[in-house]
Amino acid sequence: MHRSRLAIRRRAWGPLVFCFGGTLLALASARARADDGQERAAGLPSPSIATSLPYQGDPGGVRRWLSDRGINYGFVYTGEVLGNVSGGLRRGAIYEDKIETYVAADFEKLIGWKGLTFYSNQFWIHGTGNLGRDFVGNMITISNIEALPSNRLSEIWLEQKLFNDRFSIRVGQLTTDSEFFNSKYFELFINSDWPTITSENLPSGGPAYPLSTPGVRFAFQPTKDLSLLLALFNGDPAGPGPGDAEIKNRHGLNFRLRDPPLLIGEAQYGYNQEKTATGLAGMIRLGAWHHFGRFDDQRFDIAGRSLADPLGSGIARALRGNDGIYGIIDQQIYRPAGGDADSGVALFSRISASPSDRNLINFYIDGGVTFAGMIPSRPDDKFGATFIYANVSDRARALDRDTILFTGMPQPVRDFELTLEFTYQAQIRPGWTLQPDIQYVFHPGGRVPDPNFPAAALKDAAIFGLRTTIAY
Repeated sequence: MHRSRLAIRRRAWGPLVFCFGGTLLALASARARADDGQERAAGLPSPSIATSLPYQGDPGGVRRWLSDRGINYGFVYTGEVLGNVSGGLRRGAIYEDKIETYVAADFEKLIGWKGLTFYSNQFWIHGTGNLGRDFVGNMITISNIEALPSNRLSEIWLEQKLFNDRFSIRVGQLTTDSEFFNSKYFELFINSDWPTITSENLPSGGPAYPLSTPGVRFAFQPTKDLSLLLALFNGDPAGPGPGDAEIKNRHGLNFRLRDPPLLIGEAQYGYNQEKTATGLAGMIRLGAWHHFGRFDDQRFDIAGRSLADPLGSGIARALRGNDGIYGIIDQQIYRPAGGDADSGVALFSRISASPSDRNLINFYIDGGVTFAGMIPSRPDDKFGATFIYANVSDRARALDRDTILFTGMPQPVRDFELTLEFTYQAQIRPGWTLQPDIQYVFHPGGRVPDPNFPAAALKDAAIFGLRTTIAY
């Protein structure tokens, strides 16, 4: 027997109201100032909640003992309440969280092997629902921890550095979004993620959270400011065929090796990144990727007829290969005296394009502004605003018009999806933050039909949320 919709809404909104109230109390009572005179224990990330615990969270000294011998470990807890208050598929709220555990080993300390390191991280994902899938119907990420509940292995690799650390090779199960196609200033935002143009166009969304795949990555740093990256991945982390990619590779243990590969390269040029630098910091990244598989035409079948034509085969024409290019800029525009590259005011943007005939998204751009350390009484707080725009390709739009022509039934023609986000990250203690968040989604799904009213598009969605993050 189903509960009434009213009862579901009341139960869903209860945690959201409670968490926002908790935020106000925490911000009013907590002082997020680190103890600069306290020595940070070996093996701790920075910042870490352990610095606020007795014995720095290591009463037996085990963590320090292991770190002195080259082994470090820790976890990061991220939990959030998100609610859709209007538009989308339906109104409602969910709670979700992710516990990320990691272990890293320095083999020079451990066994005297210079330049060799090991790393692995794991995700423990839980939740009462999925806001994007169940309530909004979006393409662009709402939350960068959103995933189906599961316990999964993410990355596990060995890396060897050579030539005074100027060259390195990393081999194992990898993700693209750990090193490629990202902006450090964008990381403040809840919707910062592997871009929509790759998550929608690549098989299974590509090797990015929450999926990973076997690969090899080469890095070369010819000068202090310039780095060159090149990586080759198995091209489908979940494998071909119908079904949700996260279900087909539920625990990150598929270790696929025979799918057509994905090749990606990126050049990175950074300046004034040092703590002692006084100039404005910045980073320019230029990259490109190529997938060697086959991709379905967005409009035509194997005989050249529209896929909407009832006389056609309904089998999309297969096109060989797929490509994308992208550029990223991070630019600090105000650096306070004594501040590092992450302080002050900064702008960022990512832009990318892919062929229209074989991709749902052919153009993508995001950008925003961040403010860090701008409130004297709360020097560790950050806030900012961002936008993300994903354009539906001309070939996919043409298929919508063909569908209207052949069926005689009205329906929306897809065009784009655009999201805005405003966020404030408050440090309660070093390693513990609370982050109220507001997002607005224009044209969810790129202006797809509303399941309840197919002749009309999904309405714009307004989302409120609260995230907490604890690093140990």
